[in-house]
Amino acid sequence: MAIILGAGIIVKLVLLLLLSFSVVSWAIILFKFFQVHRANSESERFMDFFWKSKRFDAIASQVDRFANSPLTVLFNEGYSELKKVVEPDRKSDGSALSTDLGGVENVSRALRRATNSEITRLEKYLTFLATTGSTSPFIGLFGTVWGIMTAFEGIGKTGSASLAVVAPGIAEALIATAIGLVAAIPAVMAYNHFQHKIRVLINEMDSFSTEFLNIVQRNIAGK
Repeated sequence: MAIILGAGIIVKLVLLLLLSFSVVSWAIILFKFFQVHRANSESERFMDFFWKSKRFDAIASQVDRFANSPLTVLFNEGYSELKKVVEPDRKSDGSALSTDLGGVENVSRALRRATNSEITRLEKYLTFLATTGSTSPFIGLFGTVWGIMTAFEGIGKTGSASLAVVAPGIAEALIATAIGLVAAIPAVMAYNHFQHKIRVLINEMDSFSTEFLNIVQRNIAGK
């Protein structure tokens, strides 16, 4: 703290900027951790429920139990579009699917739109983590270079290169690089972790979309 308080105004501004990056990064890390964890957990539970259920309307009535799963968004969009291509069957209590294949294409487009929307939601704020991880070391390096310039300026003014003169300026300079690494390392690790988890969810969404369309097409083929 004594080194930081004794630093020059430029180094202090660099440290303040890096501290802001670090605080925001940790807030994003905590938020994304809970968001992605809930999404993975509830997606697994939803898939179990989906395959155990026999009717889409029964699933639709229970999707609120899995509100944090991106798969429920895909199901809601696909089911809503599916209902638009259903024709009432007056001879039965239920309804029959339209044999118009354009209806299947509409469902497919709805699933793709929902998938893209969920990917955007899941990847929100990750760009800041990537930016923090890539720029913080360089911002810290800028503070270090400036601090070393100040240290050499002090040497020139005093005409002495003794350790007592040089050490404080060098320590002030190096702390900027240290803080830059402290901000960057967790951001990079968290970014890579969340990218992996989100890729898993994307694969699950793609698989679910394929299975949903297969079910719809089998029902159409059976009519």
